Amino acid sequence: MPDCFIFGAGDAPRELPCRPAPGDLVIAADAGYKTCLALAITPDLLIGDFDSMEEPADFPYILRAPVEKDDTDTFLAAKKGIEQGCADFHIYGGTGGRLDHTIANLQLLFWLRVRGHRGYLYDGDFTYTAIQNEGITIRRTKEWALLSVFCMGPDAKGITERGVQYPLENAVLTAGFPLGVSNHILEEEAHISVSDGALLLCWER
Repeated sequence: MPDCFIFGAGDAPRELPCRPAPGDLVIAADAGYKTCLALAITPDLLIGDFDSMEEPADFPYILRAPVEKDDTDTFLAAKKGIEQGCADFHIYGGTGGRLDHTIANLQLLFWLRVRGHRGYLYDGDFTYTAIQNEGITIRRTKEWALLSVFCMGPDAKGITERGVQYPLENAVLTAGFPLGVSNHILEEEAHISVSDGALLLCWER
C-alpha cells in the first residue's frame, strides 16, 4: 500500500525525515503547494479553497473546495489519501502559524489512528503521532532526546514508558494535567504503551 504525503503551509523541516517514494501519493493542501515547490517536490494533487494563496494557473491537478466547509484542507487531503488506499500518512507544514490549525492537525493524527492508519506530523525538530490501546517503539536518534506524552480524550489507563528518564508502569494520564511532558529517551529505544485510551506522542529527532 502506498503512503500519503501531505504538505501544508506551516513550518516544515529543510531535510525531510521521510521522503515520498515512487508510487506514494503526494498532496499539497492549499498554500502547501508553495512548500512543495520550496522542497523541489511536485505534488500529484492540489486540494484547497485557495483562501491562503491564488490558484496556480499552470498546475492541472486541482481539487477545489468551498471556503465554507467542515473540513480543513489538510483533513480533505487525508480523506483523499484514505480514498486512494494509502497506509501511513506523513504531514509536513502542519505546525506553526495559526495555533488552531496546529491543534486541528494533532487531532487529525488521532482521527487517522481510529480508522486504522498511522499519521506522522513533522516540524523542524519533533515528530508527532497518536496511539490507541497499543504500544509503539521509538528509536533514539540523538543524545538526551526529548519525549512528551499527552492524553487525548478520556483518562488513558495502563500506560507504560520504558527506556526513558522517568519511566511509568500501569500509570494513568488525564487530559487535565500534562504529567507526561518533557521526558527524555535514555536508551537506544523507548517503548510507550497504553491499554485503555489514546495518547499523543511527540519526540525529538
